[in-house]
Amino acid sequence: MALIRNIHSTEMNEIDLPGVAGATMAIMVGRGDKAPNFSLRSIEVTPGGNTPRHSHDYEHEVYVVSGTGEVLLDGKFNEIKAGDVIYVPANEEHQFTVGDDSGESLRFLCVVPVEQNCGGEVPGS
Repeated sequence: MALIRNIHSTEMNEIDLPGVAGATMAIMVGRGDKAPNFSLRSIEVTPGGNTPRHSHDYEHEVYVVSGTGEVLLDGKFNEIKAGDVIYVPANEEHQFTVGDDSGESLRFLCVVPVEQNCGGEVPGS
């Protein structure tokens, strides 16, 4: 079944994992939608916040929708901004952060394999 869902009107939920601060997520398309291969997640990190510093055995493809921040890749933090595309290889330690002095949140879309436990089902599905 086809699907249209808007990034700005989909409910965001807190990411409840160790090491996370000020980060929320919505599953835009995922297993609850019977997607066979990939989940598309929308993640927002508020000023002073971060996603967990972690690695796993699958890749990520990321598109920065809005804001600025940093991403940990290859052992160092790299500046990122709206319009950037980021490839995070499998087993690469990574983390997204936003500085305390940032005037806006960082919003990005992230593609992951649907068979991974990457945030659960679409709320309300």
